[in-house]
Amino acid sequence: MLLLGLLISGSLYTAFAPAQAQNQASATDQIAEGKQLFLASCAFCHGQNGEGIPTVRDGYQIGPSLVGVGAAAVDFQVGTGRMPMASPGAQAPRKPASFNDDEVAALAAYVASLGPGPAIPNESDYSIEGLSETEREEAITRGGQIFLTNCTACHNFNGAGGAMPRGGYAPTLHGVEGKYIFEALLTGPQNMPNFSNGNLAPDEKRDVIAYLDSIQDTPEYAGFTLGGLGPVSEGMFAWLLGIGGLVGAAVWIASHTTRTKKSKVDA
Repeated sequence: MLLLGLLISGSLYTAFAPAQAQNQASATDQIAEGKQLFLASCAFCHGQNGEGIPTVRDGYQIGPSLVGVGAAAVDFQVGTGRMPMASPGAQAPRKPASFNDDEVAALAAYVASLGPGPAIPNESDYSIEGLSETEREEAITRGGQIFLTNCTACHNFNGAGGAMPRGGYAPTLHGVEGKYIFEALLTGPQNMPNFSNGNLAPDEKRDVIAYLDSIQDTPEYAGFTLGGLGPVSEGMFAWLLGIGGLVGAAVWIASHTTRTKKSKVDA
C-alpha cells in the first residue's frame, strides 16, 4: 500500500508540477517582455517603475501612477490606441493601436505585477451568447434601465457621445467592442466614473453591453436621425429649418400677394 501511494503521488506530481512550472516561467517571461516595452514607450510619462512623474505644479502629473490600476486598464488604454499619447492633453482619443495583441498582453502583465488591480475580463463576462432567448431579452431590458439611469448624461440616450467640461468629451459607444466597454466601466478611464464590481456587478456590466449592442442593431424608424444627439440637435433643426423655413415662406407669400390700392377720386 505504501509503494502504491508513493507511485500514485509521484505520477500526479509528474503530470501537474511541470505544467505549473512552465506556466510560471511563461508568465515571468511575459512580465520581463512587458517591462522592456514599458521602459521604451511608457516610462517617460509614468516613471521607470510606474510610479508616475509629477510636474512643478502640486497635484498635477505628466503621467499618473500605474501601481494598482490592473491589467484591465492597460488593455483598454493600449488596446484602443489611447496610449501611448503624443503629449499630455484633456482627452486621449481612440486611434490605431501601436502594439500588437501579444505586446499589449505583456504590458498588461507587467503593470499588473506592480500591484493588485482589475484583471482583463473573459468573453463570458461581457457576452450573452450562452444565454437563452428569454434571458437575452431580460438582460437587454435590465441593461437599458442601468444605461438610461447612469450613462445618458454623458454618452447620450443612444450612446452617440457628447461634450464634457474642460475640453473633454464622452466618446461614442457605437461599434466599440464589448471587452473595452466592460474594462471602461471597471476602471473608469479619464473623465469616466469608476463602476467597480461593488457598485455595478459584472452581470450588470454585461447587461449594459447587451443593451448597447441591441440599439446598434435596431433600425432608425424615424429616418433622419441628426446623429442621434438628442434635443440639442433636434431643437437646432427645428429652429433653423423648421421655424426659419416658415418665416421665409411667410415673407415670400407677403411679397407676392396682390395688393389693392385706393384709386384717386377726382374732385
